[in-house]
Parts: sequence; structure tokens; C-alpha cells
Amino acid sequence: MSTEHTVIIGAGMAGLLTAAVIGATGRSVTVLEQDQGQGRGQDRGQGQDRGHGHGAPVPRGGVPQGRQPHVLLHRGLSAIEELLPGLRGQLVDAGGVPLDTGDLAWLGEHGWAPFGTPALELVSATRPLVEHVVRRRVAELPGVELRGGTRVRGLSRGPTTTGGGWLIECFDGPPVRADLVVDASGRSSRLPDWLTQLHIGAPATTAVDAGFGYAGRVYVAPSDHLGRVAGIVMLPVPGAPAGGVALPVEGGRWMVAAVGAGDHRPPRDPAGFDAFLTRLRDPALADFARSARPIGDITVHRRTHNVRRRYERLTHWPDGLLVVGDALCAFNPVYGQGITVAATQALLLRQMLAAGVRPGWERRLMRRLHRAAALPWAIATGEDLRHTGGGPASGLDALFGRWSGEVDRLAAHGNLRAQRALDRVYHLVGSPAGLLHPALLAAAVRGRLLGLPTPVPRPPLTPGSAQRDQTDTERHPAYPPPP
Repeated sequence: MSTEHTVIIGAGMAGLLTAAVIGATGRSVTVLEQDQGQGRGQDRGQGQDRGHGHGAPVPRGGVPQGRQPHVLLHRGLSAIEELLPGLRGQLVDAGGVPLDTGDLAWLGEHGWAPFGTPALELVSATRPLVEHVVRRRVAELPGVELRGGTRVRGLSRGPTTTGGGWLIECFDGPPVRADLVVDASGRSSRLPDWLTQLHIGAPATTAVDAGFGYAGRVYVAPSDHLGRVAGIVMLPVPGAPAGGVALPVEGGRWMVAAVGAGDHRPPRDPAGFDAFLTRLRDPALADFARSARPIGDITVHRRTHNVRRRYERLTHWPDGLLVVGDALCAFNPVYGQGITVAATQALLLRQMLAAGVRPGWERRLMRRLHRAAALPWAIATGEDLRHTGGGPASGLDALFGRWSGEVDRLAAHGNLRAQRALDRVYHLVGSPAGLLHPALLAAAVRGRLLGLPTPVPRPPLTPGSAQRDQTDTERHPAYPPPP
């Protein structure tokens, strides 16, 4: 199947990174996006929001979670740098804040993670800025067109008289012909309906919803507002299904988000938001919010369910069709996996194209794309099922889940090897097999027999006091370190 002209439906991160891969081969690529103003003009630096946040790029209407904090996992950062060399530097030049995960104040289920030792690098930035920098790079590729204001209505086979392929039918324009169609339209993808209309059939779909919700607000504070602490992460855990984050971003701002499941979802109003932060199991985020200056409204996001569409199980997968990103497998955003999975899928596409396309290559690639989503899916749904009272799918998963909890307990008691193993799995740079290191097994047995060391102390969290090294445990005796 010729891939001389490719049409990508959706101009989010999955669509942009796919366009970067295909465009780099010299093929013609058209990216269709329903949002207005997403064409080449904006990608050359126009169309930014001059009225808010220091001229920062505007969140796209197609990304409702775009106003919430985003964590670009280490694997995602390195994968995007591989796809678009120099992107990390451009992101930092645009205001992104480099930080080390070892400098985060991270409160997990069993206590604080070890603090102050080098671990994995991140660049903290708003989702609109990350997309803007990537979009600008992709738009510069010859043969790539970003076409905004285009709503796709359906998909049909092209007439044999014009060489076959696909016709992408649009609400507000003529159909677009393509040899290769890539669905990158996100979790709202209508491809299952289109395939049913083409008598190909819809994929089996699995959904897991723990009922999480976000409320986010932007604050103004210097990047060293927390001194040696680069940011705060408080995970929602069973028994305490509310948490939040505070991360520095471009323009001297911080993104603060509260997150909770079910009846513990945070509210939209400022008084309720502040009250929610004070009810968390540690005062760190409430203290930060009181010490910084809020700007703008509180934004909420509720669509956080996990959805996996098993296209690889369809008996007859059509030539010239791929599905990537959230259209294939969407995750609860609380785990920050979506962009990283899209970037790793783009790398798999690049490998396949470099090897040369042969008949049936789309079906083989779809299987690889699904495998790339398997580990993050297991992580996200495994954690979410704990909040719903459900359990893992198999006894082996349950056993591994208990062992992961044991490794987390070791980390909360100062075992740096345990923490680094967890970091590597969470950031998708290592295999879960790393949690089975003999040294960790020995440490767990020793802990059961002799007891674990003292828990990791609370990091030095004193908002607004970069020169001081006093802990908030001293300021808040009612909040001792978690057990």
C-alpha cells in the first residue's frame, strides 16, 4: 500500500508526533483538526493568548484537560527528544522548568519518598506550551500541512478509478483523499462507528472508571518558592482518595491541582478549593496555596476514565489505517502517561517505516502499538480498581500488586533502590521485573523479621523561605510524618 499521502485526524500530541515521523520521510501529510486557528500562522508564533499568563499559548478546545497540570514522564521527554532533536532545549528556552524527580516532595501510600538524591529529569511546563513547541517544529517540516477548522464526518473507501485508498468526509468541505489514514482523535474517536458502517466491525472495548475529578488553579510564585523542593506530589490512595500536585511552570507560575475520587472530588469555587486542600493528609499544598498569589479561575476536569479499544483483535484489519494515542488507549490523566505512550508509539511507527512497508504492515504495527500501551494500562487500571473496590484481573496480578506495595513500603523507609525501581516503572523507562531484584527481596524479608528502618522524614517544605531549611513538621505538630 502506498503511503504517498497521509491524513492524520487530530492535532493533539499523538497526531503531531505521528506527523513528525511521517513528514521526516518526505511523504505528504495533512493533519486535520476541528479547532480553529491551529494552522501554520499560529505555529509561526501567532495566535497566542496575549491577555493571560504572559502571552502563553491557549489550551485547545479539543483538550479539555489542557488547563490542568501535566507531567511529561522521563520516558516521554526522551522519546520526544529522539523524534525532534533539540526539543528539550527549545522547551526550556520557552520557559519550561527543568527539575529532578529526586527533588520532588512525593507522598505515597506508605509515606514520603526519599528526597534530595538525583533520579530522573523532567521539564515542567503547561500542556499548551508543550504542544505549541512541538507544533511549531512539526509545521516546519516540508510537506506537512496543519489544517484547522476541519470537522471530520466519516470515513469511506476511495473509488478504484482513483487508485483506491480512503476518503475522509468533512462537514465543512470536500472529502480529502489519503493512502494512509491515522486516527489520532483522542478518547472521543468515532472510528468504531465508521468501521461498523464499513462492515469491518467495532473493536471490543474495556473501560475502567474510578470517578476521579480535578480542580486546578494557577499561582504566581518564584521557581524556588519551596527552597530545595522542586514540587509537591500527594497521591490519592485507598483510604485517603484525595491528593494533589504543585509544579512550577513557565512565566513564574505554578500549577496547583486537587484531585479526588467519587464523593471526594474537589469543587470549582475558590473557598471550596482552599478548604479541600486543608483536608488533605498533609498541609503542604494548603500552605503553598496560602503563600502564593492565585490568578485566574479554577478549572475542573471530570472525564478521567480509562478506555482501551482492542483493534488488534479484529479479524480483517484494513490496509492504510492506523490508530494511535488516546484513540487507541486512553488513561486516567492522574498518572501522566498519555503523551509518553503517544511518543513511544511514534517511535514504533518510525521503526516500521525505516524497515520498509510490506503488505499487512499496518496490522503488524497495530499489534506493537497495543503492546506499548499494555504496561501503562496495567498501572493505571490497577490503581483505579483499588479505589473502586474492584480487584485485578488475575491472581498473578493481585500477587504482583501486593509486592509492589511492599516495595513502596521499603522506599518510604529509606530504601533508595526500592524508590529508583518504582521511579523507573512509573516513568516507563524500566520493566516491572526491576521490582524483583534479589536485594529488594532480601530487604523485604529482613524488614519482616527485624523491622524496617525509621520512615523517611518529611521534606523541607517551607513555602516562601528558600534560604531556610526548616520543615513544616516543626510548624505543624498536628501533621506528623505518615506511618
